[in-house]
Amino acid sequence: MPGGDDPIGDLVALLSRLPGIGERTATRLAHHVLASDPDYARALGSSLGSIHERVVRCATCANFCAGPRCAICRDERRDGKLLCVVARVPDLTAIEKSGSFRGRYHVLHGLLAPLDGVGPEQLPLDALVARVRESEIREVVVATPLSVEGEATALYLAQVLRANDVRVSRIASGIPHGGELEYADQVTVGRAFEGRREL
Repeated sequence: MPGGDDPIGDLVALLSRLPGIGERTATRLAHHVLASDPDYARALGSSLGSIHERVVRCATCANFCAGPRCAICRDERRDGKLLCVVARVPDLTAIEKSGSFRGRYHVLHGLLAPLDGVGPEQLPLDALVARVRESEIREVVVATPLSVEGEATALYLAQVLRANDVRVSRIASGIPHGGELEYADQVTVGRAFEGRREL
């Protein structure tokens, strides 16, 4: 933890713990903060220090927000009968940026990973099932990652939710826009054919 004889090294060590930030990038960021106006460093530190007190999980969907319910759950223009289940908030953000979904969300904040000790009881699945029942959801779109854990979670959700008489669909997967077939793996190519549609 910080407080030693090397404050720059302490800052670099803390920054390098962020995802996608290596030691070189952390060093560059630390020197940027050091070269900036001290007020910027104080504001950054204050924001980081209070983030857990200022941000909570939405009582309805578990999205991060500043109040009891997030802006998406408060938006009456959204289709309340269409629900998209995502693993994490960045997945929700990516879908929102695409502008292709106008329903509501449910964030799991994790995936089933039995080898890591994460089973159904570690995820807020009871809240999801209760929400589906109470809100009379007509379709649940499962948008978990296309990984082993994501697929296991999707299959489990389909089994649990279909027992509640709701349609469950899975996001399509396949060749990315601009991608070349020769560089795609076998699973991706197979899914591209499974998810084909009429032109």
